[in-house]
Amino acid sequence: MARALSIVGIGALLPVVGLSFWEIAARAQWTQSQILVPPSAVFATIVEFWQSGELLSDIVASTCRVLIGFLLGGSLGFVFGITAGLDRRVEAIFAPTFHVLRQIPVIAWLPLLVLLAGFGEGFKILTISIAAFFPIGLNTLDGVKNVSSKYIEVGRALCFSRRQIIARIIWPAALPAIMNGARLSLSRSWMLVVAAELVASTTGIGHRMDWGRQLFQIDVVFMGVLVTGCMGLLIDVAVRGLARRASRWTEQA
Repeated sequence: MARALSIVGIGALLPVVGLSFWEIAARAQWTQSQILVPPSAVFATIVEFWQSGELLSDIVASTCRVLIGFLLGGSLGFVFGITAGLDRRVEAIFAPTFHVLRQIPVIAWLPLLVLLAGFGEGFKILTISIAAFFPIGLNTLDGVKNVSSKYIEVGRALCFSRRQIIARIIWPAALPAIMNGARLSLSRSWMLVVAAELVASTTGIGHRMDWGRQLFQIDVVFMGVLVTGCMGLLIDVAVRGLARRASRWTEQA
């Protein structure tokens, strides 16, 4: 326990130093006060928007978009990874196209998605789905393909059926890679929801940042940046916790 607290304390040292330097620089007016607002003003803005309910509403809107897009894109990526990993014919047909498309930055899809879906919710969901599809698809494919052939030979020696080999050998062995893909997918989804909301939205954290930019309220922009980072960290910690539990389960299996 003491060691964990020590690690947390060391990890918190850099943000504290950075925020302190930021406060000093802003109060000493090393740059224009309209551009570099002090952290104390940003935190006051966070409290104000939280108490008014606007910040919570923006977080809920962005989170709902991420979850819907992740479930859609992540599910398709998972199905592709499992199917291509188990069937070499499917991999031979679809994997080359998959590997080409995954090299394209998601931002490059935005003009096409705007033409296809307009500026409504469909545009944001599609953007997040694309961001979620490729990491979990790639990690699932690699996880299934990299299962040791020795494990499968043992399963066959025990007269396991194909379904039993998948359920008792391939699935537990590939699960850590799949969870890592889910972690990357959620991280990318959260980053892309802000970008999509900056392009076109009337709710969400990205919209709030764009609103602050238009009104030249830099404290609101910084609020969006800090909230985005903190929410991303919470998502990452939660998924890592699930991944550790999954690893323990696979060891027991």
